[in-house]
Amino acid sequence: MGWLYSSRSRSELIHHLIQPEDHPQASTRVIAHVLRGNVLWSVVEITAKVEGVHKDLAPGESMRYIRCDLLQRSGGQWGYKGMDESVHPFYYTCPLSYLEMAPERSSEWRKEVRAYHAHRRQASGSTRTDAA
Repeated sequence: MGWLYSSRSRSELIHHLIQPEDHPQASTRVIAHVLRGNVLWSVVEITAKVEGVHKDLAPGESMRYIRCDLLQRSGGQWGYKGMDESVHPFYYTCPLSYLEMAPERSSEWRKEVRAYHAHRRQASGSTRTDAA
């Protein structure tokens, strides 16, 4: 998917991206979200209303996934590019707790997220030790 731009401000765009949606086929709601720089991480729950929404969902069933929305300003407008874990976005600042909230869709991506956080913990630990 490409970038989608609108006349919304950055905060309005974020507000829009985390709002629940209700469509004839399915409803979605964001159950957790966090902004890391210009990357909006969300755990989204989708509930099917009809057959065919997702191969693993019957009407009335729900599933969760991790979404990554890149935010960018261009020509005075804010836009976003939405992705989910399954496409292995090359961003790894997703909160570790989100990995427990949704089933795994990319083991390689999750491995990189864990490595990113381990490296941050190590770096912050060595800084404290050096300062002592």
